Amino acid sequence: MARQLAAVLAALLALCAFIAVADAQAKAPVGPALPKNSHMIHPGRFGKRDQVLSCDDTKDGKNPCVATCDKRCPNECIVMCPGCKTYCLCDFYPGMSCGDPRFTGADGNNFYFHGKKDQDFCVVSDADLHINAHFIGKRNPTMSRDFTWIQALGIRFADHQLYMGAQKTIEWNNDIDRLEMALDGAPIEIPANLGATWESDIVPGLTVTRTAVTNGVRVQLQGVFDIMAKVVPISEEDSRIHNYGVTKDDSLAHLDIGFKFNNLTEDVHGVLGQTYRSDYVNKLSVSANMPVMGGATRYVSSGIFATDCEVARFGHHVGISMVTAQAN
Repeated sequence: MARQLAAVLAALLALCAFIAVADAQAKAPVGPALPKNSHMIHPGRFGKRDQVLSCDDTKDGKNPCVATCDKRCPNECIVMCPGCKTYCLCDFYPGMSCGDPRFTGADGNNFYFHGKKDQDFCVVSDADLHINAHFIGKRNPTMSRDFTWIQALGIRFADHQLYMGAQKTIEWNNDIDRLEMALDGAPIEIPANLGATWESDIVPGLTVTRTAVTNGVRVQLQGVFDIMAKVVPISEEDSRIHNYGVTKDDSLAHLDIGFKFNNLTEDVHGVLGQTYRSDYVNKLSVSANMPVMGGATRYVSSGIFATDCEVARFGHHVGISMVTAQAN
């Protein structure tokens, strides 16, 4: 009798496990968050820096490779297959902005643009596209400048305004989504599922896809731009190493961002935009440990969606084309 009861219990447990797996598969997100040949590692969340990934086709008989997330990427790595090459988010695109804003120009060179806290600066300005960045920061009394980070982006295209920002956060918890987005003032709501996608019903070709359950998205406007964004805090360790002076009342949540652009004109400008010009000449000291782009006053805008910086190009031609038409 005892053996029969044990067998019944085992069968019930197996059935429950089967139902749980089937339910999880039914709720699985549709569509990849990143290109099909890539995976994500989150060592900061799961504490496992080396992870086995089957980058190669399992039918070819090759053994899975081991991808190692570099210490430079404490929260997240992108693993490109085949080959299991790993990248920090800040290495994924030319045109990156990470940390105390370190940009990677279209020419492949890194440079810093410190700006100033609580001000907006035009990052890219072209005839049909304008992107401003809002800076937050901390004052270090031993230095002549602020420590700064990009908290939000204001993106103008055609007659639309797209906002993407990190909400102020006192105590950081990566399981809580601190990313805020809006199109023309209306909030963008995306299900908290990896790979979940929101598609605009007023802007053809505009989509937002979650690259993580919380705090990570990929924003695409077909034929115009492809933006990867991740909300990250300043860790206690980073604050200690760099003397940022982070206090418990603000984790200084900010955006690490990757940009890709299509169809920029030869007249494009802005902190990052100018590096996409064919006539761009890098006058920074590339041999310096921290080459810095100055001239911040040229890039100051009066607001997150303002197009009044000195180097603004938005709308500077007759008969502005509707960039959304390129997605049709």
